[in-house]
Amino acid sequence: MLKIGLTGGIASGKSTVLDFFKKKNVPYIDADVVAREVVDLGTPGLAAIRELFGDTVILDDGRLNREALGSIVFHNEEKRLQLNSCLHGFIRQRIDELSTMYEEEEAPAVIYDIPLLIEGKWYERLDTVWLVYVSPEVQVHRLMERNGYSKEDALARIQSQMLLDEKRPFADVIINNDGTPDELYIQLEKLWHEKLLPLYNK
Repeated sequence: MLKIGLTGGIASGKSTVLDFFKKKNVPYIDADVVAREVVDLGTPGLAAIRELFGDTVILDDGRLNREALGSIVFHNEEKRLQLNSCLHGFIRQRIDELSTMYEEEEAPAVIYDIPLLIEGKWYERLDTVWLVYVSPEVQVHRLMERNGYSKEDALARIQSQMLLDEKRPFADVIINNDGTPDELYIQLEKLWHEKLLPLYNK
């Protein structure tokens, strides 16, 4: 089973790329979905958060109060790091379970959509890294256009993440999304036919 790590950045078009492969029925693991699953009602992940932050982050019905937790961690780097390290093990375990499930189903390939793919060293456990790349100028322009941000706001959000140029050395495949949707589609079709379709036709 080919384990593909898909990475990008804000306004790079990673979701568009993932949607293309979803339509080809390539299975995928979305770390954001997993991160929500591991703090569901009654999970060990939720119990760990409660122990760390207290009852103020728990709603009356026992579920996680995301707003209360967000207001704590977004303004406190130390607390944010505590939260990340608290949940990391639960997320990794769940992703491993999903990987095993797809291996048992003999899936030819799985795409791993993990926000901190490089920073969290997830790529070391995968077979290949695909980067959805846009130049800094295009990234700023698209973010301003899409979200109505000022140039300063757009730059601040881009710079809060690992820059796409810093991710390039880790990538085996670079999907350049500086052009039109049609140009992106041509690259994705080529990738599908060269890298994935042969695995499905074995």
